[in-house]
Amino acid sequence: MMNLVQIEQHQGWAEIILDRPARRNALTPGLAAQLTTAIEGLSRSAEVASIVLRGADHCFCSGIDLKALQSNEDPGSEDGIWHPAAIRALHIALYRCPKPLICALEKYAINAGAALVFACDLVAAGDSAFLQIGEIQQGSDIPINAAWLRLKTSEQNLARLALLGDRVGATELAQMGLIQSVVPDNEVLTQARDWATRLAGFPLGASAVIIDRIRSFRPMDPETVFPVSTNNALLTAAQVKN
Repeated sequence: MMNLVQIEQHQGWAEIILDRPARRNALTPGLAAQLTTAIEGLSRSAEVASIVLRGADHCFCSGIDLKALQSNEDPGSEDGIWHPAAIRALHIALYRCPKPLICALEKYAINAGAALVFACDLVAAGDSAFLQIGEIQQGSDIPINAAWLRLKTSEQNLARLALLGDRVGATELAQMGLIQSVVPDNEVLTQARDWATRLAGFPLGASAVIIDRIRSFRPMDPETVFPVSTNNALLTAAQVKN
């Protein structure tokens, strides 16, 4: 089984890296399962004040690995077979994570990659970065993106992103209130790490107290938040257009 996720420990915080640079950090169930394990492990550490989520090679995530999905293969699973439930399980783990999640959005986050951005509490993006929910081009459902966006923004913003299916740049995302900071491309990691270091400098456990209060207004049971879709359009879909 391939190691698709890296963890870097820092003083008072941690960094999780999606590590499939050859596939632009495209998501598979195996990667999702390893990411879930990393999130749950760091969640149990009292010394971790926050978690930075980023992609290897200064690229966040290109979405579901369609090549692997359509061949029913997963290099990150124990049996090499695609097991889709692991992706929904990842988002349940992100929903339950008791630590602030910080996203370093470099280059782009597409479809399933966008959902990982929306799962985070703080997002720093490069000034040329973009996000795209392009499933409408593929005839596919958006259960995870829709769930996160209805928690965090308006129906109008969700409609703008999901119905047009185009690239949305960092400046517009900030105007929509979906990210907190737009910085030069080469300063994205610096901004995300600065936030993590700042959170680590507060009294031990303070960030967990605040994030628990922020999230206390969500539904308690994530099983009711993330619907299970029966749409299979991605099995024959092409990559989204630019």
